Amino acid sequence: MTPRLSRRGFLGVLGGAVAVAGLAGCGAVGLDTPAGQTGEMLTSAVPLPAPYRVPLPIPAVARPTGTLGGADLYEITQLAADVEIIPGLRTTIWGYDGTFPGPTFETRSGRPVVVRHTNRLPVPTVVHLHGGHTPSDSDGWPLDLVLPVGDTSNWAHVHNGVPMVGNTIAGTREHHYPMSQRAATLWYHDHRMDFTAPNVYRGLAGMHLVRDDVEDALGLPAGDHELPLFVCDRAFAADGSFDYPSLDRTLRTVPGVEDRYMSGVLGDVVLVNGAPWPVHEVDGTRYRLRIVNGSNARRYSFALRVPGGPDLPFTQVGSDGGLLAAPVRQTALDAAPGERFDVVVDFAAVPVGTEVTMVNTLGTGSTADVVRFHVVRAARDDSRVPARLADDVAPLVPGPVVREFAFGRGAVGDTRGWTINGRAFDPNSSLADIPLGQVETWRFRSDVHHPVHVHLDPFQVLARDGRPPRPTDVGWKDTVDVLPAEIVDVAVRFTDLAGRYVFHCHNLEHEDMAMMATIRTV
Repeated sequence: MTPRLSRRGFLGVLGGAVAVAGLAGCGAVGLDTPAGQTGEMLTSAVPLPAPYRVPLPIPAVARPTGTLGGADLYEITQLAADVEIIPGLRTTIWGYDGTFPGPTFETRSGRPVVVRHTNRLPVPTVVHLHGGHTPSDSDGWPLDLVLPVGDTSNWAHVHNGVPMVGNTIAGTREHHYPMSQRAATLWYHDHRMDFTAPNVYRGLAGMHLVRDDVEDALGLPAGDHELPLFVCDRAFAADGSFDYPSLDRTLRTVPGVEDRYMSGVLGDVVLVNGAPWPVHEVDGTRYRLRIVNGSNARRYSFALRVPGGPDLPFTQVGSDGGLLAAPVRQTALDAAPGERFDVVVDFAAVPVGTEVTMVNTLGTGSTADVVRFHVVRAARDDSRVPARLADDVAPLVPGPVVREFAFGRGAVGDTRGWTINGRAFDPNSSLADIPLGQVETWRFRSDVHHPVHVHLDPFQVLARDGRPPRPTDVGWKDTVDVLPAEIVDVAVRFTDLAGRYVFHCHNLEHEDMAMMATIRTV
């Protein structure tokens, strides 16, 4: 068994074992991880089921319980539940309303929402609406803890010897979302300081779809022909529980993971909507797939395989921040943790009876399988994909300000960890103050894979290593996959909401080990 080390110990061991080749120039770090990944694989201790035997679950849709100050009020309880994920075994999840993924929110642009979260778990939690245009006091600041109901413990947080204080509340917190944003595929998940990765791994994640009149008028596939696909990877212990290499399995005091997993945790079971390699019966019509990469560290390259024929294409209609200006044909979707893809697939292009399999070409063995669609019948199709989707995706024109952020190994106190510009996360010091409405160029530099997520507002990808962006970088993004030793330029503009926010690496193990920075919009 891998020996357990303290947080200082495991960071120190890696700091001595792995050399950073010129962080300022973003030379690559020689981590021994699977091809296309930054992370270490966990192998399940249970026999894995055959793929494509379990039906694809569709998460329940959250329903308002009333109104509050003119906003729709939703009430969610965070609690533990025993569920069957691997057939014949029970797994304890931490879930929103006790489900994994949590309920899917479907809200309207321009109609404000209040979500009241009650914590009945044994540890503090924080909720972040990923992709939300959200006031800072509802954004999920990592120290704004919601303590368990009835818990009077002292949860004062000390990070690298420095006391850190947030707006801690016992039991329940209300998040106010103005929904002053365009239609988009968002998701919500835990964002607790130093414990985001294990909390999300145990199940604290769900999807949030924002809709608006522009999207409604397009005629895209809807109803049963719109499928949420929350994709993540997990590993399972011998008793059926989630296997995650936390130093403190209670997740109460000591943060961090066993030393070999500090680059990221990869599981050997791919779950879609909480089910291992599921199958779904579809009509021979167009379907809209809302894909979220909810993994801690795993990157995917999705493709649609057809037996004996060419791959089916994806028609991408939306990105992290909503609709594209026009549809884009994609043969594959490279998705880093936190990224979303809104695509249309035409199953009428194959005969009834065909089994179309979404595979992960970055995976091997069990991680190469994702989900299968069985085309079972012909059907009338009234949907369409217009040649023009949205008129509000004009290119941002950056002003003269260029900020550079280097993501790489660096000092975390007196240890080694993951840093931005050589600095560990400091909630009390802003790495950048950005005037509202100002368009800036931000330059992200990397050593290994770092999916960079910016809170509050989306951005546009300008260039990769001085060359054009990848085809899947199109549209409004809030998470961009920065490849090893790569430079990515993005155009950033924050609007409306002044306050304190963060940006960070969305490899959740990196985020928990200090690869996060405070910014202020002013």
